Amino acid sequence: MTATTSAVPVLELRGITKAYGSVTACDGVDLRVDAGEIHGLLGENGAGKSSLMKVLLGLVRRDGGTVLVRGEQVALDSPQEAAELGIGMVHQHFSLINRLTVWENVALGDTGRVNKQVLCADIAEVSARYGLPIDPEARVDALSAGQRQRVEVIKCLRRDPQILILDEPTSVLTQAESEELFAVLRRVVRDEGRAVILISHKLAEIAQATDRVTVLRKGRVTHRTATVDTTAAELAKQMVGREVSLGEEAAALGMLPVRTPSTGSGETRDRQPAVLRLDGLTVEEGGVKLLDGVDLTVGAGEIVALYGVEGNGQATLGDVLSGLVVPTAGTVEVAGQSVDVTRPGALTKAGLGIVPEDRHQSGVVLDMSIAENLAMKSLAKVSGRFLVRRAAMQAEARRLAKEFDIVTPSLDLPVRSLSGGNQQRVVLARELSDDTRVLVAAQPTHGLDVGAIESMYSRLRKAAAEGVGVLLISTEFEEVMALATWMAVISSGRITGLLPVSEATPERLGMLVGGEAA
Repeated sequence: MTATTSAVPVLELRGITKAYGSVTACDGVDLRVDAGEIHGLLGENGAGKSSLMKVLLGLVRRDGGTVLVRGEQVALDSPQEAAELGIGMVHQHFSLINRLTVWENVALGDTGRVNKQVLCADIAEVSARYGLPIDPEARVDALSAGQRQRVEVIKCLRRDPQILILDEPTSVLTQAESEELFAVLRRVVRDEGRAVILISHKLAEIAQATDRVTVLRKGRVTHRTATVDTTAAELAKQMVGREVSLGEEAAALGMLPVRTPSTGSGETRDRQPAVLRLDGLTVEEGGVKLLDGVDLTVGAGEIVALYGVEGNGQATLGDVLSGLVVPTAGTVEVAGQSVDVTRPGALTKAGLGIVPEDRHQSGVVLDMSIAENLAMKSLAKVSGRFLVRRAAMQAEARRLAKEFDIVTPSLDLPVRSLSGGNQQRVVLARELSDDTRVLVAAQPTHGLDVGAIESMYSRLRKAAAEGVGVLLISTEFEEVMALATWMAVISSGRITGLLPVSEATPERLGMLVGGEAA
């Protein structure tokens, strides 16, 4: 699958530098991409990938370096210039408007008068040409996550880019949909001489889909190689700067094999007292069921995973258990007691802690101090009749910071001063600080580096060992296999299967994630 290196690359970046204040995001980055190749771009969070792509898309101006497209030096002062030069990107998060149709979404960004018939014909032509079938008249909110991804790709390909950038494109796709997407990409680069830059944190995916790979670490290129000349383990080493084990680190980097948990089994599961029970949980919005009769039980000391591709109801379930959304129907029990989820704070008082999917939006208050964030759930412990007792709050914060390895020069600093891993430790420490019976961890390792992911895995296991029931909501197969003993699969808001992880083959999961019985 190695591409032929041409004399003049379709894209060449030389010495690209970009700094934000005192932080250098890109430090003299060189990157060459040839026509007819899929080029993998790897790096941990904060390695400089996003800044480099923003430079390439004309979203930010580089501080130094040169960009050449087909051998010609270009300025890239705006997204319009990037588009005119044939550079397009399919972003990780959809930019679609759910209540519009496919053709209306594709038309967004077009100038002049829009002719629906011509546009629908264009969509049909692109769909047939690249094997991406879609109904132009369908409303986006009626499409599956995989179909929405097709719309994003069609939007991009319709503008005929010669350089196509895909950012984590399989995060919302089933295994079958991922294979279909990569088959399309391979056909595009082979038959039409286009170039694809694939950004992914899944090393197995990079190893399978790409021709060449460039690895970034701390803003610099640490490794570049033909894919056939390397291994996932070597790429992992180049990403993190040290040897990577085939245990938790492998799961964090999307490598197989992963370590299957050694505790818990299907034979003993029913003997665990339930600390969380969801019965017929339904959330309906605008006539669409975001959750459809969800039944799920988590036992004391057990880690149960809710697994599926993004956009199938996981975020809605997390919002219900955070108290942000009131279900249309169904009940929630914590430690055997039914909870009135219409009452603010009722789930917290019942003993439920939650690590939310977006820690910045609902996990921490960024401008409040670390000590204040740690005290939010246990104010009764640190308050007098009218005011918070500062000395007590500081003592409790010091205890939690020590126990959960929160690294900071001062607990009085705002939470925004912490790294992502330390911010997540603050959330976890607070949620486990006050007689927690069940912990809901929603995408707990998103945006974390390998070391922080290892720490999170260890903390979740420790909580379970101490009798806390853990509901892990995750889209990462390797993470589920590394942590859970049982997994429930969700598709279109419904639980399509419940099985021990030992029986979770890719083929079986593919059917369940796609909404089929297996």
